[in-house]
Amino acid sequence: MIADRRLRAQQIARHDFTAPADVVAWLGAVQAQAYGAAKGAVGLRLPEGATDSSIEEALTAGAILRTHALRGTWQLVSPADIRWMLALVSPRVIARFATRHRQLELDEATFRRSNTAIERSLRQGHDLTREEIAAVLNRTRISTVGQRLAHLIARAELDGVICSGPRRGKKGTYALVDQRAPTSPRALSRDEALAELARRYFRSRGPATIADFTWWSGLPP
Repeated sequence: MIADRRLRAQQIARHDFTAPADVVAWLGAVQAQAYGAAKGAVGLRLPEGATDSSIEEALTAGAILRTHALRGTWQLVSPADIRWMLALVSPRVIARFATRHRQLELDEATFRRSNTAIERSLRQGHDLTREEIAAVLNRTRISTVGQRLAHLIARAELDGVICSGPRRGKKGTYALVDQRAPTSPRALSRDEALAELARRYFRSRGPATIADFTWWSGLPP
């Protein structure tokens, strides 16, 4: 019975939505480390006839965004949720990476310079690939060697500066959150955001426990 209830709540045993964006909003966040698998997870929860191209169109249009969020992993989220969700989970994720950042000689001043350089470049032109962001940072004399680039980009995502842009061929791009999610509901307090994230989780994955929720969200009990 529990398995049946979970399959229904997760929109696998039933389909209450026809739009990919509505599925993502219902779930709150969808694991998206592998881009194709993330689209498959959304498609699994849509009625028969849903196509990969329809989900890709939602991502291209910005109806669904891909960014680092829960547990510091890539997630699909809704534009209306990205700001309050990041404000809730990012501080803990950033704190978790503190040791690695010190090893890579990445301090808060470097992150601020990096965020500013990326934002300025995006406001001047088109969306940027990972390689193009590296070139922007190198011109600003911010080293991107080794794992530094990955952490600089992830930090810009966690700080709510950038998120996924339209794909350019087979390459993903990054765009400004302000452009992909130009309007959003009122800001939520931390308690309101926590309550909303919990509501999304338990309605779409329940029956579940607090331990399940804390693992999924990356937040402490």
